[in-house]
Amino acid sequence: MNFHASMPAARLLGVGTAVPGYQCPQDMVKTVARRVLGDRYADFDRLTKSFDNAGIDNRYSVVPFDWFEEVQDWPSRTKAYLEGATALFIDAAQKALDESGWRAEDVDTIVTISSTGIATPTLEARAMRSMAFRDDVQRVPVFGLGCAGGVTGLALAARLAAASPGSKVLLVAVETCTLSFRADRLQKADIIATVLFGDGAAAACVSTASDDAPVLGQGAEHTWPDTLPIMGWDVDRDGFGVIFDRSIPEFVKQNLADAVTSSLKKLGLEQSDLSRMICHPGGAKVVEAIESALHLEQGVLDHEREVLREFGNMSAPTALFVLKRVMADQPSGTMLLTALGPGFTASVLPVRFD
Repeated sequence: MNFHASMPAARLLGVGTAVPGYQCPQDMVKTVARRVLGDRYADFDRLTKSFDNAGIDNRYSVVPFDWFEEVQDWPSRTKAYLEGATALFIDAAQKALDESGWRAEDVDTIVTISSTGIATPTLEARAMRSMAFRDDVQRVPVFGLGCAGGVTGLALAARLAAASPGSKVLLVAVETCTLSFRADRLQKADIIATVLFGDGAAAACVSTASDDAPVLGQGAEHTWPDTLPIMGWDVDRDGFGVIFDRSIPEFVKQNLADAVTSSLKKLGLEQSDLSRMICHPGGAKVVEAIESALHLEQGVLDHEREVLREFGNMSAPTALFVLKRVMADQPSGTMLLTALGPGFTASVLPVRFD
């Protein structure tokens, strides 16, 4: 079992989560979407059942409903991202620090994961104006991992902590998915994105300087060839346009098991060694597809469904929201944190609870 066998064990000392202040009940989202898109998109009425079947009751956004009824472009979307994502970063980071008993000035490295906006200086630098990070803190911003970002980011944080024993690494995954709402493209993927996505952030404190916290193993990734069109962004003068192929649930059913098996083998594990899967719930159909692909009992991914129902798909932070709920159950054994993202890539990370 490869839990950084040649290095000290990286441990997960605390997880913090945050959502913005604008609550978006699913029925209200459907009402506003109908008002904005109904007369423009010929198949809108046919697709409205997706709002009811998505397994989502509520989401959150960094902007109010009336923002979506106005014309937006790169500058307006970027302004909302810089304000909203920075606030979410600070909120989630402070909660993780408080849970771990750390202060901001204790942090040696910050890993920032975000794919829903562009910021230079990046979010952790902007947060330094409000948080007391040291001026020599190492900054590792990562863009483009999408929904896999929380798992891959936590694996990166664990690797950095293990490579520098005793150092303190803060991971923050922040996404403002709602800002990619498009009323101009009128593609089915944009409607489905309107059905599924919300905003949120999650942070985690990782270090070898503990002996009683969950152990983070070595992460692994599997990228399938010729799958670039499955998930990602189209970029034009008005902003990001979502790529979210309808084939994703069936692709998961057909291909996930082999990818997980091969990744586990590289890590010295088998699925039978695991007491639970901890999965990113991309959508109700994706959760069902994961259970089917991995031969799990239908409905066993309960925390995944709860997070999806309460927050929607927040992209990268979502898997960490699920992880926090699993941790609250005081679990034992080895679990596998998993997520799927652009590439098309499966990212996995073993977590051992002693």
